[in-house]
Amino acid sequence: MHRTAPSPLTDYWDRYKPQHLHEGPPPEVDVFEWTQYPGHGPGAELLGSPATALELGCAEGREAVVLARNGVHVTALDFAPAQVSRARRWWQQTPGLEVLEAEACSYLEHTLTRFDAIYSVWGAVWFTDPEQLLPLVAGRLRPGGVFAFSQAEPVAEYGPQPMRGAWLEGQMSELTVLRWQYTTESWADLLKRHGFTTISAEVLPAPEPDRLGTLIVRAERPAGPQRPVPSPGG
Repeated sequence: MHRTAPSPLTDYWDRYKPQHLHEGPPPEVDVFEWTQYPGHGPGAELLGSPATALELGCAEGREAVVLARNGVHVTALDFAPAQVSRARRWWQQTPGLEVLEAEACSYLEHTLTRFDAIYSVWGAVWFTDPEQLLPLVAGRLRPGGVFAFSQAEPVAEYGPQPMRGAWLEGQMSELTVLRWQYTTESWADLLKRHGFTTISAEVLPAPEPDRLGTLIVRAERPAGPQRPVPSPGG
């Protein structure tokens, strides 16, 4: 049987949340949510009181909007064109919010900007090799800056795990992407090895029994001299 070639990863995410499903007005957004359960768990306080923030894998940009409306200058990245287009259309009138079409590691390698906070809500941190990503994040945080992210509770196997398109509501079953999942102890070790301090990593249980919990990780960049950012390809 003839099988079509896998689509690019950008198409994968564009089809996961198709733009045509969100052609109406933007939703009401007033709460920063780390978990998949509305009203459950901590909010933006995990980031401290940043003046600037970078979101890695913003999708439609809900959390970025909440921060921007509270006076934070937010740069929100996503590498899927449909996601970026929707976010810009919904939130283009939001002061302090910039939505960019960019891949996380590439942006971190090339930008000269340093941020008070870098975060990811079920976003790019889950789908990027931490050995590549973490030193880049550390290099783009200001001294004392916060790095925080959330993703699904890790289960069974650890490390890079294949996630096929069929997992996403039966769409794009030809394409497989990798997501990185580790125990809380492993995340703490990874972050410590890459120069982070004041590390907390925990699984927040779901609000209902037998539902998947949420991994929430927070760490800080030491308030001292920073390591140089790795050069592209180096």
